[in-house]
Amino acid sequence: MRRLFSNFARGWPGVGLLVMRVVVSICIIANSLAILRIRGLAEGALVRSVLLVLGLLIAVGLWTPIASGLVVIVLLWHTFSEPQERLVSILIATLAASLALLGPGAWSIDARLFGLKQIEIPKRKS
Repeated sequence: MRRLFSNFARGWPGVGLLVMRVVVSICIIANSLAILRIRGLAEGALVRSVLLVLGLLIAVGLWTPIASGLVVIVLLWHTFSEPQERLVSILIATLAASLALLGPGAWSIDARLFGLKQIEIPKRKS
């Protein structure tokens, strides 16, 4: 799993990744809820439900590269199947692809689970 992450940036780059994760997840969740509200549960409820779950995973930073990659795949498929929402889908897919390539950052569950660990070796007692 560690190979999925390039690094877990700290400092200002980590803050930037946190903001990017939050913005991407808000866009995914808001877009999915708006479409579910307009069209109802009959059309595309399964796809929108999957996107809602993926948006929540991205928000907390759990399995970020996998969740972002799935968002890109679903939204690119949605771009060609629903041409009236093409620009929004392309925008969110581009942001999700960037997030998948950059990683989750230091303030994520992924960093806690898969980040570098520091092992302290106790001193020998003489």
